[in-house]
Amino acid sequence: MKFTVTDPSQTKRLGEGLAAQLQPGDVVLLDGDLGAGKTTFTKGLANGLGIKRNIKSPTFTIIREYQDGRIPLYHMDVYRLEVGGSDELGLDEYFNGDGVSVVEWSKFAEDELPANYLRLKFTRQDQLGDNNREIEFTAKGQHFNDILASGALSLDE
Repeated sequence: MKFTVTDPSQTKRLGEGLAAQLQPGDVVLLDGDLGAGKTTFTKGLANGLGIKRNIKSPTFTIIREYQDGRIPLYHMDVYRLEVGGSDELGLDEYFNGDGVSVVEWSKFAEDELPANYLRLKFTRQDQLGDNNREIEFTAKGQHFNDILASGALSLDE
């Protein structure tokens, strides 16, 4: 499933729509270049989970935890682990925990990923405009296939 978004509010709206479908233990992977919309999407997802705190990129902290929503959100940026070290973070405890894990730059933690997840690939479409992005959703596992088939993800307001 692919969406073309033309402004950050649409990216957030996709995150909000997905949040309503998520349950504890779900893992969402966000991959794409710097500035492609990964953290913007996570802001929408957090809003959809009822999290009111400001969502910041966890680039330097690696993992930020938000406990004040419908279910906890564990926002991870594993870019800094490109030379290894993801096995020492205990990611499986988050992935099998009581919240939703959102992992930016998931290729750097590939060996630690669970069997089932939803992957979003963000591609900048700068030739179409500064805010244009293509967001491609790929499901691995029945639960995530069901989410994509449900029609819950939409750019409609």
